[in-house]
Amino acid sequence: MKKPTKSFEIALSAIACAFAAGFLMLGTVNPFLLATGYLVASFSVMIPLSQGFLFGSLLCYAAAGLLALPLGLWKIVPYAVFFGLHPIVNYLQKKHVKKLIWNGAVEVFKTVWFVLAMWLSYFILKSFAGFTFPERLEQYLYLVLFLGGTVFFAAYDFMIFRCQRSADIVIKRIRR
Repeated sequence: MKKPTKSFEIALSAIACAFAAGFLMLGTVNPFLLATGYLVASFSVMIPLSQGFLFGSLLCYAAAGLLALPLGLWKIVPYAVFFGLHPIVNYLQKKHVKKLIWNGAVEVFKTVWFVLAMWLSYFILKSFAGFTFPERLEQYLYLVLFLGGTVFFAAYDFMIFRCQRSADIVIKRIRR
């Protein structure tokens, strides 16, 4: 099989960036689609990674965030601090971390990163973006965030690894 060309990497990254930026912009305009925008943008960052294009994936992440920035300055924060980088960190973990003990340490690090990113996102969205959250959530925020976030992240991380595997299979089909 031929080594992919640089033009293929750029084209694949540009297509992924267009999807990511489009859905991030759609999410910043419509609050009901904000979480969907984060997830689709995260899935879009996986597209270049399916061919091993780490630099293309980093460019896709950065360009999508910058393109969506003018429409929703504060609404892009969760994507910038977690959702855009998470597939890249998973790729690096899968490629470079082989021992079980280090894999567990990386999982603990990613869980703490997720919880802190969600706390920062909550603070930014509430303070600067004007989001209002239910009274019950405000009352038990730290319990929901730290316990619920930890349990949610375990399932979310597992599913993102599965989604990356599916993206790998689909992108292999369009390969020359």
